[in-house]
Amino acid sequence: MRSYLPLKALRAFEASARHLSFTRAAEELHVTQAAVSHQVKRLEGLLKVPLFTRLPRGLMLTQEGELLLPVLKNAFDQMSHTLERLGESRHREVLNVGVVGTFAVGWLLPRLADFHDAYPFVDLRLSTHNNRADLAAEGLDFAIRFGTGAWHGTAAQPLLPASLSVLCAPDIAVRLDTPADVLHETWLRSYRADEWAEWLLAAGLPRSLPTTQSIVFDSSIAMVEAALQGVGVALAPPLMFSRQLSSGALVQPFDTTVSLGGYWLTRLQARAETHAMASFRQWLLTTINLREAER
Repeated sequence: MRSYLPLKALRAFEASARHLSFTRAAEELHVTQAAVSHQVKRLEGLLKVPLFTRLPRGLMLTQEGELLLPVLKNAFDQMSHTLERLGESRHREVLNVGVVGTFAVGWLLPRLADFHDAYPFVDLRLSTHNNRADLAAEGLDFAIRFGTGAWHGTAAQPLLPASLSVLCAPDIAVRLDTPADVLHETWLRSYRADEWAEWLLAAGLPRSLPTTQSIVFDSSIAMVEAALQGVGVALAPPLMFSRQLSSGALVQPFDTTVSLGGYWLTRLQARAETHAMASFRQWLLTTINLREAER
């Protein structure tokens, strides 16, 4: 029986019933008032029941009209919603981004809702890594990673500096009166063995000082978690752990920092930039610039 549904007449009735006016229904449907009235009469003829009581000033629904209106309104609302979703899905673009875990947790994730609101057409798919990303093999449009910006076959755009400093739990911080006191603590470090030596030099200490016991991590997130639990002193970027520093759970006992790299947005040089890629890149740079201006 669906092929016999009088869709024009049903639309005319539903609009007229919501407005209780043929004239306002005609304005909504972009037809004449006479056309709306004709379609409603046609529907009443098919149903063999009156749907409106015609008044000198407007319309009043009959009992049958009151029964029909919510059914039609719900059906039209559902159809409209589904059609909108289908239309949006045709224009959505998938964007695959690999992000070094420290940047993902410390900077990107708290701001993702803003990106989604600004660019709802982008179907963003994030994966985290420990600073080792293969754009081609993993099918990534972008990779955000830490370094100097020199990756073979890769276009790299600087995002944020990532100066390193000593971070530790408050119980350890009370024992650190001078930079030399870190020599008596367990060092928590990345796979780059020169980081601590560079920080000691920046703090005015000889690089040749005897090294202390150390634990190597492939993730700054895990490293700082160990520091929070009092395992030792970490060398990590304070910018990425601002929430823990603000809460007092983490302490930066010295102002001394050392810069051995920063965070970069990278993509394959041969990869043509899509609309989704351009939107993500522009959002990143704009958001970072706004943050820097507020500092």
